[in-house]
Amino acid sequence: MKPLEGLLVLDFAQFLAGPSAALRLADLGARVIKVERPVTGDLGRQLYISNLELDGDSTLFHSINRNKRSFAADLKKPGDFADVRKLIERADVLIQNFRPGVMEKIGLHYDAVKGWNPRLVYASITGYGQEGPWRDKPGQDLLAQSVSGLAWLSGDASQGPVPMGLSVVDMFTAAHCVQGILACLVRRGVTGKGGLIEVSLIESVLDLQFEVLTTHLNDGGQLPQRSAVNNAQAYLGAPYGIYPTSDGYLALAMGQIPRLGELLGCQPLTTYTDPKTWFTKRDEIKSALAAHLKTQTTAHWLSILEPADIWCADVLTWPRLMAHEGFHVLNMTQKVSRANGASLETTRCPIRVDGKILTSPLGAPKVGEHNTEVRKEFLGDDSFGVPPSGGMDKPRVPKPRKRGTPN
Repeated sequence: MKPLEGLLVLDFAQFLAGPSAALRLADLGARVIKVERPVTGDLGRQLYISNLELDGDSTLFHSINRNKRSFAADLKKPGDFADVRKLIERADVLIQNFRPGVMEKIGLHYDAVKGWNPRLVYASITGYGQEGPWRDKPGQDLLAQSVSGLAWLSGDASQGPVPMGLSVVDMFTAAHCVQGILACLVRRGVTGKGGLIEVSLIESVLDLQFEVLTTHLNDGGQLPQRSAVNNAQAYLGAPYGIYPTSDGYLALAMGQIPRLGELLGCQPLTTYTDPKTWFTKRDEIKSALAAHLKTQTTAHWLSILEPADIWCADVLTWPRLMAHEGFHVLNMTQKVSRANGASLETTRCPIRVDGKILTSPLGAPKVGEHNTEVRKEFLGDDSFGVPPSGGMDKPRVPKPRKRGTPN
């Protein structure tokens, strides 16, 4: 049994952060219903990576909306709105990531729905919070990276701002959202009351930088100074970085420079005996190290450094990674499929519970694919086994059928 089995989650979210949070809850066993507008659905269905598409939707959409059901509803129609209200009355969790004010216009903001279901845990994701001059800015990953100062930490000193190559702000915001939801569910188990969880891209990306921002706040406000040579962390000294070898690359983390020089046979490094110089003269040290490492293969250097317990690694491409036994033993991918047979390989939940990995073969839904199922199970007279907002506190028990009711 997965930890969140029995919980009902309504996913009103679009694009990345909100759907990713709902995905993690689904991975952990929750029943997730994606509430979408008819026909077009979540706008993320048309948000492409490399123009790759499967069965009419982007592979990005497939990867973060697997293991969910879709219920299409036009909230401007009274009948559809009433159906959605019934779902909210039965739900344990609701996740939405519209811009501030949108859910108020629809009539599904927290102050409205908590009266329908006081046990509901309502999670709201915004770009920059509910107030302030950035309130209405688009909540988009690259923009949040840029506004937060994160882009000044990557790349070498000679470069301008360099964004990360992933939607890292969306992913961390989703993780923070899940943390808040789970904490509130635990509190609900004690008090019986739900609550409101609020996270934003900007707060999450600021938290992501807690180490370096703390340094900045306590060193007189000095700006980060990226290394001019193989920068990997603006606040760390040599040898921290990735270096070319004769046939590839070698990553080096923290280490004692003289010891590294002795092991590698790089005499210039042995003269830097004062640890303070490993930062103040890091470009000088890195330049000498970089020139030396180019003389041999990555495997050669690893054969020296790894037995000496120096923190180092090969820099793998994805094909080399996936051919490695270290990757195979993780069993990190899974195949998911739609009812029509459309399938793709994707990653699985990275969490193990009781020694077991968490997988599900259910692929991302088509818009409204599960309307009939949801209406029968949650909205009709024959709804089965899901009492209003009780999933985490007591087991689900099938609703007794009246005598003569068909099976």
